[in-house]
Amino acid sequence: MKIPAGLSRAVLRARRDTGFLAAGVLPHLALVPGWAWAAATVARTGSWLLAVSVPAALVLLGSPVLTAVQRARYRVLIGVDVPRLAAAPEQRTWASTARWLAATRPWRKIGYHLLLGPPLALLELLVLAAAAACLAGVTSYAWAWALPTGIRQDWFGYLTQLPAYTAAGLLLLCALPWTARAAARAETRLASGLLGPSRAQRLQERVDQLAGSRTELIEAVDAERRRIERDLHDGTQQRLVSLAVNLGLAIATRPDLPSDAREVIEKAHLEAKEAIAELDDLVRGLHPAVLEDRGLDAALSGLAARTPLPVRLRVDLAERMAPTVESVAYFVISEALANATKHANAMRAEVIVRQVGEVLRVRVTDDGLGGADAAGTGLTGLAKRVGSLDGAFRVSSPAGGPTTVTAELPCAR
Repeated sequence: MKIPAGLSRAVLRARRDTGFLAAGVLPHLALVPGWAWAAATVARTGSWLLAVSVPAALVLLGSPVLTAVQRARYRVLIGVDVPRLAAAPEQRTWASTARWLAATRPWRKIGYHLLLGPPLALLELLVLAAAAACLAGVTSYAWAWALPTGIRQDWFGYLTQLPAYTAAGLLLLCALPWTARAAARAETRLASGLLGPSRAQRLQERVDQLAGSRTELIEAVDAERRRIERDLHDGTQQRLVSLAVNLGLAIATRPDLPSDAREVIEKAHLEAKEAIAELDDLVRGLHPAVLEDRGLDAALSGLAARTPLPVRLRVDLAERMAPTVESVAYFVISEALANATKHANAMRAEVIVRQVGEVLRVRVTDDGLGGADAAGTGLTGLAKRVGSLDGAFRVSSPAGGPTTVTAELPCAR
């Protein structure tokens, strides 16, 4: 006869949960002998100091061991991983220790083992007693037939009690999977809340994880931008340069070309040089090579020299920043100078870059017409770039000028 799949799963689940509950009785009662000894000591000697100090020491020393045992029980028997608390700081000062205690709340573990252990052990024993009664009731006929015939015949109520025992055992058997499951779930929730990290700590860990993922994504995008810049510079741009050189040689070495052919070649030569210039601007816009090779100061000097209007540049950096910070600072300044040239009709601009503590401050000021829209596409894109590094971005542009673009970027390594 084939056992139904639902019944088989229920039996397996009941066996697993019951075994899990049985394995928790001894760990939950591990601290009871210490407090029983303390109560007996107080009753015998009246000494509270000895009665409290010894169990307290046992609790402090035994709590990590019991926590490890409980985590192993949850992980091995029912597949629930109770997260560990954050490790204590390596440099232990009063302030760091206080922050660690406030974040991890280790007294929750002590309360779990000390106060909740006995009630949970009682709950587990009740479920185990119900399982034993269930097995005894279901197999009552087998136990009865194992008795000698004379004893079984002299048993008053033999024919009426055994069916009742069997029916009660079957009812307990039907309820056992849900009872054991409910007890296991209750213990799991208590353990996750008291042995694992608190909700605030889990949120903080999630925030740190997302911040790390975002940093890795930004670095990956920046690395991909640098790769595209190298491919364009070393591949496509060199091919265009070679094409322009060959066209120039054709014009110079073939004076006997027909005028129509010469005109076509000269036009192609001019378009090739224009394409090289446009590609150079594109490559520089993706990620200037000098920024990676020589740093932000050299890249900004080149940018200021290429800008059509006079730019006063002041860079005060004690050391090189992280590549992502340098890239965002460069593009903020580049976009601000481009806006001053194209839209503000500015006559001059000033760029100030300096490091103040763990913050890189960038300020670009021009004497243009002002009225820049902070919600515009270009400035919004800059604000998002700066925000990706948890930086601050501000624009001040009253009508009539001047326009000041300020960015503050965290640069702590």
